[in-house]
Amino acid sequence: MSSRSEKIKAFNKNRIHSIIPLKYAAMLENAFRFYRGSCHLFYERIAALNSMPKSPTGWISGDLHLENFGSYRGNNKLVYFDLNDFDEAVKAPVLWEVVRLVTSIFIAFQTLEIDGEQAVNMAALFLKTYGTTLATGKAMDLDPRTAKGITGDFLKRAERSSADELLKKRTLKKGSKLQLNTTDERHFKLKKELKSDLISYMEEWLSQNNDSPYNYRVKDVVYRLAGTGSLGQKRYLFLLKSTQRKDRYLLIDMKQAYPSSLIPFLQIMQPKWANEAERIVSIQKRMQHVSASLLSTANFRNEHYVVQELQPVKDTLKFKLIKAEYRKLYQAIDDMAMLTASSQLRSSGMDGSATKDELKAFAIKGHWQQQILDIAKEQAALVGADFGAFQQDYRNGAYKTRHESKAKDELVLS
Repeated sequence: MSSRSEKIKAFNKNRIHSIIPLKYAAMLENAFRFYRGSCHLFYERIAALNSMPKSPTGWISGDLHLENFGSYRGNNKLVYFDLNDFDEAVKAPVLWEVVRLVTSIFIAFQTLEIDGEQAVNMAALFLKTYGTTLATGKAMDLDPRTAKGITGDFLKRAERSSADELLKKRTLKKGSKLQLNTTDERHFKLKKELKSDLISYMEEWLSQNNDSPYNYRVKDVVYRLAGTGSLGQKRYLFLLKSTQRKDRYLLIDMKQAYPSSLIPFLQIMQPKWANEAERIVSIQKRMQHVSASLLSTANFRNEHYVVQELQPVKDTLKFKLIKAEYRKLYQAIDDMAMLTASSQLRSSGMDGSATKDELKAFAIKGHWQQQILDIAKEQAALVGADFGAFQQDYRNGAYKTRHESKAKDELVLS
């Protein structure tokens, strides 16, 4: 077994054992999916890289790649396109965020066998727009009125989408009662005791938490399978029903919060967060223009969770879309670069992060852009090698577990 696989297995050892094989299977799909599921390997290399240009300290989402931007409905009921995953969020050199995203461009294009020159053009555009936006010192945002191209399409769909459409996809009727559909490949049954405890806890949370929706009761809950890097963390989907409005339902996602995988590779002092969920939610609120609907935290059985509404439409730039529409990506890449810089400007000067003036002064220098381009190309090649070693070790049985043969219906959690 390669040293890479040893690190991957050690990193995932505290995840749910019956779900870990599903994560490894997902990572086996292609190099891009592997990259999403092995953030810790990437930052171990970046932290040790002498050629990495110095940059100011700022707030970063930590796992920025092409699929971690998306459309969503904010807590003000309007829709936005923005960074949308903050599980790994920390205070770090701002270029760590940038090199993570640019590397994802090269990996995506290599995996899809798109001409390498196109990847260079996309990466160069991202770096130019990121630097230009940072140099203005003014954070911007995207909504349906201003967005164009693929991003505009995402936002228009999000505006038109309804909770009823989502409900039809995720639920089924049993007699006169609505319940979550456990034939959905993303939904797993829970043991009776755990299910009962979760329902009781959520009922209490709804009655006591200021961020919770009012006048709702819990009707059902399942384990929810979603993401790549977070597969194996505890994650639950709740079906809520209004006590005042007939046939009014809500779907609530509750996801276990783990420590950021960047922390072992950082020397920068972090704030003393109350818990990991508080870290994630606090940084998300700083970096996004408007937070996702019902974003909050929870503590179930002494474990901390991030809570938010499951969105009717939460479009992201899906990997397969890149090959079909890559010529239309220029506008989307330009938008992503602007939003990345804006998220850092928006959260500047908080808890020891660089001020807007410091970020502006850094951006104006510009010499770092070619350096990041070269590093990202190199890192993409190294990720390809990591993926090859992972495939070989997987074929040789290094990732087999006694849980792997279990049927979906048996993947219940205690």
